[in-house]
Amino acid sequence: MPGKDRKGFRQKLKMLYIIKIFQEETDDQHSLTMPEIIEKLAHYGVNADRKTLYQDFEELRNFDIDIISNHTGRSCSYHIGNRYFELPELKLLVDSVQSAKFITDTKSEGLIKKLESLVSTYQASKLHRQVIITGRVKMMNERIYYNVDTIHDAIDAGRQIRFQYFQWNIKKEMELRKNGAWYQVSPWALVWDNEYYYLVAFDKKEDMLKHYRVDKILNISVCDEEREGQDLFRQFNAASYSKSLFGMNGGEEKTVILEGKNDMVGILIDRFGKDIPITPVNEGYFRTSVTVIESNHFLGWIMSLGGDIRIISPEDMVRKMAKEARRLAEQYPFTEKDEKPSEDASV
Repeated sequence: MPGKDRKGFRQKLKMLYIIKIFQEETDDQHSLTMPEIIEKLAHYGVNADRKTLYQDFEELRNFDIDIISNHTGRSCSYHIGNRYFELPELKLLVDSVQSAKFITDTKSEGLIKKLESLVSTYQASKLHRQVIITGRVKMMNERIYYNVDTIHDAIDAGRQIRFQYFQWNIKKEMELRKNGAWYQVSPWALVWDNEYYYLVAFDKKEDMLKHYRVDKILNISVCDEEREGQDLFRQFNAASYSKSLFGMNGGEEKTVILEGKNDMVGILIDRFGKDIPITPVNEGYFRTSVTVIESNHFLGWIMSLGGDIRIISPEDMVRKMAKEARRLAEQYPFTEKDEKPSEDASV
């Protein structure tokens, strides 16, 4: 039993303790009888009897606490019904937290524990889920949460931000870019792309929107200067911007015509959305046009699809793809005589 408090203090918290008991120890499969509730309240130093508890339950129901009575013969037990989150919703959130690359392992554990507090102790055990994420690499920079908070504060206040930016070196150490120079930009949006958080901001020196990995931002602070670049940001469409980027690598925006086999159309719809135009060109093939940010990542993505999709135009993109293919052929020289027959080649 908790230590003694000043007289009557625990009694004043009676309703809060009732809610605590119902939330932690009951659900649709687990109920408490009236004597059990009275005993648990006594453990918290609170006196209660049946008559007053009936009134308490009714008051809580009027406050939208869903206390349900379960009658079995002459006995009756009670449990809490509707909660802010249903168990399947919390399972979805737990899976999202576990699989999100931008959330560190330590922070994942903390967030999941908080989610577990929203259900009974019995249901919390069902949230101890092992989500298998192929090739997942969790972030090592827990500053991301504070970076995101500071960026939102700056956006709300209409102010610029100042920070340093780092990259990893071969010693697995943080190495400041531009010899530790400070970046000062006008923040306009946060974009979550390919499991990373990116800041979209206006760079006055180059008069353009740029993006920065939030987990690679260090020593961020809000400046007194007002944000700039509003006219440019008005033309910004977060969804289109994210779809056009591959790995959030910068480059010139271009409209590219692609030709592919009909069974590849789903891959393009998954990447660019259902609004892309689809034009049949002959039996088994189609063409479409998409807007992308020109980068080696985009060329690599096309290569990863094999010979089933190819770039038709613009001509300079076709030339860059051919150049990249030649570079790879030179980097990985191979002749037929290098190929060794497999052990079961005669089978």
